[in-house]
Amino acid sequence: MGTSTATDTRRAITYARVSTGRQAESGLSLDHQQRTTAEHVERKGWHLETHLADEGRSGRKSENRDGLQTALAMLAAGEAEVLVVAKLDRLARSVIDFARIMQTADAEGWDIVLLDLDVDTTSAAGRLMVRIFAACAEFESDRIGDRVRDAHAERKTRGVRHGKPLLAESTRERIAQTRADGATLAAIAQVLNEDDVQTARGGTWHPSTVAHVLRSVALDAEQAA
Repeated sequence: MGTSTATDTRRAITYARVSTGRQAESGLSLDHQQRTTAEHVERKGWHLETHLADEGRSGRKSENRDGLQTALAMLAAGEAEVLVVAKLDRLARSVIDFARIMQTADAEGWDIVLLDLDVDTTSAAGRLMVRIFAACAEFESDRIGDRVRDAHAERKTRGVRHGKPLLAESTRERIAQTRADGATLAAIAQVLNEDDVQTARGGTWHPSTVAHVLRSVALDAEQAA
């Protein structure tokens, strides 16, 4: 990632998002986010390439947010060098999701600014914060994997569920870990089908099938806790 200088003329994209029913909430309106991010860009002396927003969109699935996808495509194409967002939860729903976006930014050579957390990867301090976030994301992913393995051991002690076909535990772990790494339900289903992994009943994987397995894994983890 680049380093900011006194004559920095890099191009910035500002991004904002509000969920359904939250636009009037203090500090979360699109207008407030746009104004705050634009003021930051001006203070830094950057050029505001464009402002993009997603209105009434949940933060759970980034692929369903047209504004964010446009911003990421522009950054990947080199049409801007910095993405500026007012708050972390406007960009990503979890530290793991944010870590994935940061990895993309690092690989493609653009920077991220999060105003609420004072994260600015154009600076050395900001890049340190990125490494801390990445470590936290890896830790959380490992914790999820541990819970899945604990649930697996607990299920073994209880034996086979009566009347219900069981999915291979390796497949359950794979699905849970892949989801923890940020993959969508549709993407998980697609990969399982491509790898000829059978469902519990020998059928085709669908996003709803993957969701059912994840609910089962979560329930087993709760019971094992």
